[in-house]
Amino acid sequence: MSPLHHSGRELELTAGRSLFDYADNLALRVPTSCARTGECHECIVEIKRGMGALDPPTESERFLRDNYRLACQARIVDAEADIEFAVLRRQPRILTDSIRRDVALDPRTTRSGDDVRYLGERIDAYRGKIYGLAVDVGTTTVVMNLVDLESGDVLHTASFENPQRFGGSDIMHRISYDGGSYNGELRQVMLSSINFEIGDMARTLGFHRRNIYEVVIVGNSTMRDLVFGLDVQPIGEKPYRSVTELALKDGELETTALSRTALEMDLRVFPAAHVYGGPLIGCHVGADVTADLLAIGIDEQEDIVMMVDVGTNTEVVIGNRHRLIAASCPAGPAFEGGQIAYGMPGYDGAVESVRIDNGTAAIETIGHAEPQGICGSGLVDLLAELRRNDMITELGAFTGGESEFVFAPERQMSLSRADISSLAQAKSANYAGQFILLREYDTPIQQVSGLYLAGGFANYINVENALGIGFIANFPPANITKVGNAALEGATIMLLSNELRQRAETIAKDITHVELESIPDFFDIFVDGCMFRPMAM
Repeated sequence: MSPLHHSGRELELTAGRSLFDYADNLALRVPTSCARTGECHECIVEIKRGMGALDPPTESERFLRDNYRLACQARIVDAEADIEFAVLRRQPRILTDSIRRDVALDPRTTRSGDDVRYLGERIDAYRGKIYGLAVDVGTTTVVMNLVDLESGDVLHTASFENPQRFGGSDIMHRISYDGGSYNGELRQVMLSSINFEIGDMARTLGFHRRNIYEVVIVGNSTMRDLVFGLDVQPIGEKPYRSVTELALKDGELETTALSRTALEMDLRVFPAAHVYGGPLIGCHVGADVTADLLAIGIDEQEDIVMMVDVGTNTEVVIGNRHRLIAASCPAGPAFEGGQIAYGMPGYDGAVESVRIDNGTAAIETIGHAEPQGICGSGLVDLLAELRRNDMITELGAFTGGESEFVFAPERQMSLSRADISSLAQAKSANYAGQFILLREYDTPIQQVSGLYLAGGFANYINVENALGIGFIANFPPANITKVGNAALEGATIMLLSNELRQRAETIAKDITHVELESIPDFFDIFVDGCMFRPMAM
């Protein structure tokens, strides 16, 4: 018999068994709420190899494309084949560190004697706890804070990989998927995953789901609108605006923020709990950036600062409390594991740092595990080290005529010329957004007091290496601050302070959005950004 593989572990294949059976044997955390009948669509797995050794997809799997299956439906038919699978809801390294903003406790949901009230209106009898949930829905990962609304304390932080990957690795592919025959599947799988996590938190901490009386959700425009069940097709075509932006422009709404009840959303918390979707800024610059800005206190900032939230879709903002401009950079998934032969997100076994001496790479992996691939921070290091050792040119070509560089010989993992080309384009999207906004603000970089780097990926990069390849604007390292998961902090602030939630809506309205593609010399800037060298202003 041939083995079944998962994250370096092997089990013998037996015909007739499902992949969910093997997930049980491997003690994998695979969600399901339908007793494995295929109805809930939650147990999605990616088949890395051996698709032909499984039985044909069932009717309940019609919504899945390419090499994705439901673990409960995929059964072994060829026990002599090699099969490898990966769970979509893997547990990433949780980034709990972030900038902290002290705020006066002023939540919308409060206790009054024996009552729980929302903006003064009674919604329930007090049952010992009043919790809120802050959720940052990213394209790649989802992170949640459970918050005690009476004390302001964050009680628990949870995260999981965004399970919508079967609809595409970036937002444009997901918009296209949601506009097809299976509209609503991306929303359902996300809500199911959030509900699964809520249940897990409740069991672990010993409270009832109904103790959660309020939820704040932030994310880029597409991610937020998908969760709330809005039509995301307008975001995918010019002028790339959410239906809430269009309605605000037409005078039909006063804000792009959203408000629903948990019952309407199908979130398994207190049914009358208010679910708030943070306000969008413009086009692809979403509520997660509004939350970032709230976290760094841009509403009180006199100095001009720059904020970059790095991700599949990178957002850049520059300004102060008096004037702000923003842009969205569709960087794609290369630095988050997509389109790179041995790329992967930041899980155990991912190469996170690289040093090259005498042509040989010394690597460190997350969790000190056997290398399984290389994540974004490792890729930044590897590119910078290849340049430092003159092993690649500014154009990314190998100086010795090689076609690849092996960074993990024991696993034969390498970075190829094609990989470098994909990374150059992803890097350039970040470069172009920062370069153009700095120029549009018409203030010399020397007069910008600092650069804030937000997001999980940015938190782990080596700043000097990122500067060396032009991944970030050429600020002095001492003026660069990593603010961690600022979007989650901002969402938490929106739970804790009604005043600052309202201020966030004002911030979002007042920011000027810059469409990068409309800049006459955008293409020239993009081409220059593909070079692996520091940004010149």
